[in-house]
Amino acid sequence: MRKYPIGIQDFGEIRNGGFLYIDKTQLIYNLIESGKYYFLSRPRRFGKSLLLSTIKEIFSGNKKLFEGLWIHDQWNWEQIHPVIHLRLSKLDYQKLGLYEALSLEMGVVAKELGIELESSHLKGRFEELIRKASANGRVVILIDEYDKPITDYLEDLEKVEENRSVFKSFYSVLKDADEYIRLLLITGVSRFTKVSIFSDLNNLNDITIYRKYATITGITQQELESNFAEEIAEIQPHQPDLLSKLKLWYNGYAWHEDAERVYNPFSVLKYMDGRDFRNYWFQTGTPTWLVNLMRNNREFNLENVHIGENALSNFSVEHISTVQVLFQTGYLTIKGYNSNKRLYNLGYPNAEVEESLTDALLSAYRNVFPGNDSMVVTDDLSEALKNNDIPQMIKALDALLSTIPYDHWKAESESIFHIIVHLSFKRLGLDVRSEVHSSTGRCDILVFTDQYIFALELKLNDTARAALDQIFEKGYLRSYQSDSRKKIAIGINFSSEKRSVEEFLVKEVE
Repeated sequence: MRKYPIGIQDFGEIRNGGFLYIDKTQLIYNLIESGKYYFLSRPRRFGKSLLLSTIKEIFSGNKKLFEGLWIHDQWNWEQIHPVIHLRLSKLDYQKLGLYEALSLEMGVVAKELGIELESSHLKGRFEELIRKASANGRVVILIDEYDKPITDYLEDLEKVEENRSVFKSFYSVLKDADEYIRLLLITGVSRFTKVSIFSDLNNLNDITIYRKYATITGITQQELESNFAEEIAEIQPHQPDLLSKLKLWYNGYAWHEDAERVYNPFSVLKYMDGRDFRNYWFQTGTPTWLVNLMRNNREFNLENVHIGENALSNFSVEHISTVQVLFQTGYLTIKGYNSNKRLYNLGYPNAEVEESLTDALLSAYRNVFPGNDSMVVTDDLSEALKNNDIPQMIKALDALLSTIPYDHWKAESESIFHIIVHLSFKRLGLDVRSEVHSSTGRCDILVFTDQYIFALELKLNDTARAALDQIFEKGYLRSYQSDSRKKIAIGINFSSEKRSVEEFLVKEVE
């Protein structure tokens, strides 16, 4: 029976325990031999902690752990370096405060290295730790989840500023410690502006969107097929489309426009263990504040999102950009790049993220608990679409809209209904386009199925006739005349008094 390292981030535990390890040591070798100061951003559960643990064991000279791996016969195992490995998510900063938690951690690491610290203040303790450790060779400094003491307080700017101030003093030590350092690698989910490691350490190499390191975490197609050959051979006779389905659900992440796309390692391991296609990664901790941020900013249409090159990597706590957060946390990924405009095109990486985030957003906009009844109602919507049963489709949409609070009906014009209708169709995996531009106007929603193209115009406290007439007067379906699918125009009017669909009109376009 294969052992999968689900949730295990310690390289030694994985190797000694006989767990599966996907060999990333050639990329790690290239990294540690070609530079000195690095920063890497990746989403949660994407292998950052395991990467640092692996590097720690390399520099600690634990050759036996690497038997059978690429680096085993390439590395000089006699060059042992002291390692300062800081895992900020493990610190008790919420109880003790960041300053005290870091200061205590300096003592813990010093004890591991056989060093006695004399300094009583944080900056002095870090300086002393690096200097004294270097007596046994230049120091390797690994800082995991550097941003955790900031991301935990995104809704408390006063605490963010307090922790940034602590970091400024703490990281300033690194600027003057070059002579003692062999390697510095800092990892996190987000690259924050106004955090001193990026302003003070001007030689810090951000490899987040580097083509040659784009697959240093995650699982490539070749790695999937070679490391899970046994599982694939076992499952494929019962599920011939296994590889294409794995790619649809868990592949798609890219950290360079020309780089190979990778699989989410956590979801792949969970699938191989449980043999069911589920939203494993999404279920492990999508923050409520992120979904609420999207709801408050009226963000819902995440197809073909564009963002500038500089904006993609930096993240300001004071001015949170939804798109930046979604990219850095793994809910959007690079789909393309326009070198002339220096613009990235972003989109959902795969079906797991698209389905899960759509579900969470639909629940947030409907003001119901996530997963409450959206799936049941959207299944009714799916059946109605298959049968071209427009009255049943309207009934399903009505059920989805019924939970909207009364004050939202009065305050939000038709925007909230537009969003819920869009997300409802999107939840079915359909091609849905909102506010589609034509030469004469913008169609509220276009829905494309195998047999039909539906044009929906939505009104609030108006008439369905006005909505339907607008579709024809503005020619919203005109550009699809050559398409062989049937074209259906639907005008819908919502009543804020009745808090439901008041009337609708349907007309097939000849």
